[in-house]
Amino acid sequence: MSRPRRVQHPGAIAVFVGPFAALFALFYVLPIGYAVWQSTRTVQRVGTFGPAEEVFGGLTQYRAVLENEAFRDSIGRVLLFGAVQVPVMLGVALLLALLLDSPTARGAKFFRLAFFAPYAVPGVIAAIMWGFLYSPNLSPFRQVTQEVDLLGADLVLWSIANVVTWVYVGYNMLIIYSSLLAIPGEVYEAAVLDGASQWRIAWSVKIPLVMPAIILTGVFSIIGTLQLLAEPQVFRSFSTAVASDYTPNLLVYTTAAVPNQPLAAAFSVVLALATFVLSFTFLKLTQRRAFQ
Repeated sequence: MSRPRRVQHPGAIAVFVGPFAALFALFYVLPIGYAVWQSTRTVQRVGTFGPAEEVFGGLTQYRAVLENEAFRDSIGRVLLFGAVQVPVMLGVALLLALLLDSPTARGAKFFRLAFFAPYAVPGVIAAIMWGFLYSPNLSPFRQVTQEVDLLGADLVLWSIANVVTWVYVGYNMLIIYSSLLAIPGEVYEAAVLDGASQWRIAWSVKIPLVMPAIILTGVFSIIGTLQLLAEPQVFRSFSTAVASDYTPNLLVYTTAAVPNQPLAAAFSVVLALATFVLSFTFLKLTQRRAFQ
């Protein structure tokens, strides 16, 4: 057995990897490190009206995070949001991808672009547009919006969920559809020879083979759910039911604007850890089934 050849030009590796490593450290590692350091600080005053001074506070801010009822409520709200919205969005994305991949589909290129088009609309613009559609006084569907308060405390969360679904369903559809296109045609031919119908092929062949793509979109959706910010921030202009602590990221934004950067940093670190744990747990629970 021949020995592996040594790298002749190790400097070339550094040249190609160096720019990425520098940008990764500057815009990812360094901000995370600064946020963790900032979360260990606390504001201290000398006397009642003395100047504020940041000093090392240990886990003081994290204790305040865990005792903050608004933060716990916001976490519970987005978890409820994700438990309903993510399966619905991925289910619709999978259905659209299967329809586009059907051999009987017509105009697949047009509908693929049409389904993906809402993703090109910035989230803020989409939230403003849907906010006007939900508003009883501004909506062109007044008969509906005046009877059903889509911006009230009971329904505003699901109104936001509709906006998120409208924007991102096409993006997830495209990932799943790309995975469907990568399936060899021989697999379908064998299923047809075995007498499988198109519905049976979709259920027993296509969905199992694209499960890794579905899991990937699921992880992205979980991360996006816990980072929900733009839509509820815009909806604050339309609904009094959306407070400044409606979602965790909105609470972080409001806390930093007080300003209370140490507490906002602690909120961010705890939220990042919660996102990691939830995403990793979902990945571990699903990947074994997907790759069997």
